Amino acid sequence: MPGWVVASMKIEIWSDVACPWCYIGKRRFETALAAFPHRDAVEVQWRSFQLDPSLPEHYDGTELDYLSTRKGMAQDQVAGMFEHVASLASAEGLNYRFDAVVVANSFTAHRLIHLAAAHGQQDAAKERLLSDHFEHGRDIGSREYLTSLGLELGIDAGELDELFGSDKYADDVRQDFAEARALGISGVPFFVIDRKYGISGAQPAETFTAALEQAWQESHPLVMVDAGTSGPDGVVCGPDGCPV
Repeated sequence: MPGWVVASMKIEIWSDVACPWCYIGKRRFETALAAFPHRDAVEVQWRSFQLDPSLPEHYDGTELDYLSTRKGMAQDQVAGMFEHVASLASAEGLNYRFDAVVVANSFTAHRLIHLAAAHGQQDAAKERLLSDHFEHGRDIGSREYLTSLGLELGIDAGELDELFGSDKYADDVRQDFAEARALGISGVPFFVIDRKYGISGAQPAETFTAALEQAWQESHPLVMVDAGTSGPDGVVCGPDGCPV
């Protein structure tokens, strides 16, 4: 109605574009949000997180090599993990191709997401980076690839040159890392609703639905008007009938 102000709910999502569960979690969260009656009043902000900050800009090896070495696991065991995660991703409409994943440091990609946010394209950038990394074998550490993605998102070439030729938004990315530590976040995806409710992991859509409903109800309680009055028009009917 004219003059009404719709209160918003802010959801911050810490995740890494090199995290397979983060893409699955994104889809499940989006499923819940799409069915949420107050979705137009929800603001979603993607926050940066790195699972392995020590990863070189480019890793000379496959995802299988990298994870088996990092986790100290046999390659056939890691391959089994890939198959399991890929099957869960498929259930969300995602086509993971772990054999084609290019292992690269995601820090610069996170800087691009921050730049995209300044252009209202944060979610689009996040979606493309996740899809290109896990489904299309693109190199998320490549300046050439990141530049082409930025251009597709409508970002000016000059701004992209400035981004990749400097450390612009690096402090913003590190601030996201610092806030995650302050909130006790040690794994992703991690969803924070109004800095009051936390959801860890790629939970089922039903879990996100319940959390959204609870958070909304608690932040928008029903306020009774003229409670306690008993005028002639304020009578109510109850289990024992209606007063006459």
